Amino acid sequence: MNVEFINPFLSSLLNVLSTMAQTELKPSKPSVKKDEVARGDVSGLIGMVGPQTKGSLSITFDTTLALTIMERMLGERPDGINEEVTDMVGEITNMVAGGAKNLLGEKGYDFDMATPIVVSGKGHTITHKCEGTKILIPFTSPDGNANIEVSFDKL
Repeated sequence: MNVEFINPFLSSLLNVLSTMAQTELKPSKPSVKKDEVARGDVSGLIGMVGPQTKGSLSITFDTTLALTIMERMLGERPDGINEEVTDMVGEITNMVAGGAKNLLGEKGYDFDMATPIVVSGKGHTITHKCEGTKILIPFTSPDGNANIEVSFDKL
């Protein structure tokens, strides 16, 4: 998968979290992901389908980071992952995918987006419904870690 296709997802995540939650993440080195086990505690997954390709995006947060983002957005810190936190993760996933969709649209890629689903719990799995390679991009912050997974059929 080419970098020109992945970068819009990275920049969209960084933009959404800095704007909505005053949270700065630092990207680490991307890698190919071979399994389906999430690298965190709560994940949003959204499918994207267009005439050129189809694929999906997932964003996974450590509990500490998800709770900090919630606190910064709403002024209250929950005790743990609850329905409000999973709703927030779904909305962040939707905003990141929407931002990436706009950036990719400028490059000639057109997509429709599905409704995001959210899964939580230690060791949960993420299944991308396409045949493409799964690219994992880890992010670090003083408040916890996040990971983006992007997988699209061949372009």
